[in-house]
Amino acid sequence: MLDYDKEAEAYDATRGGEPRAGAAADAVLGLLPAGARRLLDIACGTGIVTRRLAAARPELHVTGCDLAPGMARMAAVRLPGAILLADSRRLPFPGGTFDAVTSVWLLHLIENPADVRAIVAECARVLRPDGVYVTTVDKAAAHDVGSDIDAVLAPRPRRPARDACATVAAHAADHGLLPVGRASFPGLGQGRSPRGAIADLRRGWFTALPPGDPRTEAFTDRLATLPDQDRRRPDPRFVVRSFRRPGAG
Repeated sequence: MLDYDKEAEAYDATRGGEPRAGAAADAVLGLLPAGARRLLDIACGTGIVTRRLAAARPELHVTGCDLAPGMARMAAVRLPGAILLADSRRLPFPGGTFDAVTSVWLLHLIENPADVRAIVAECARVLRPDGVYVTTVDKAAAHDVGSDIDAVLAPRPRRPARDACATVAAHAADHGLLPVGRASFPGLGQGRSPRGAIADLRRGWFTALPPGDPRTEAFTDRLATLPDQDRRRPDPRFVVRSFRRPGAG
């Protein structure tokens, strides 16, 4: 996994910046309960999406948390007094505190399936009755846009998708959360180019191959033969799902 303390300074610029953040926030906002008053954004990163959630709904008291100090520091600049360091597997809040909990681009990063279950369980625990948990799912699949790059990379060994929608829905159901909504949004500025895909492969991204593996070089050699090495292919389209805790009545 990436060192997100080291990634913090460059994170936004290399992940689509404000346009992508705006698209993500709009999708999330469309799934929030109309009467929500308290929202927790877990793994808020630099706060680039969190800030937009707060700005769009002035009546919404937004709290963000992240495990990486570097990310939390940047988020605290955007939302002073609203950010804290916290582990999503052990949230420092009493049960039933929030009307909504959000996690954008978190679950796909988690290597241990038990940790994914723990995160969903904690999100369910801190929700009030009729509260909603909103999360991105199937992130890796979103990047397969049917391009020539995808055709080259199709045979690569892949990491298990910890954020597979069916898996997340099953964990949510285990903790009394019911599926209620779906949205999608474009990963603006994140379409892959052949040259960029080569660099990412050599870092060990989006594959189970370790950096330096001879098979990685075989894939990069094929990618190097594609036309328009610096032209980005279509942007991915990310999926967001929402799950509701039924009301007491």
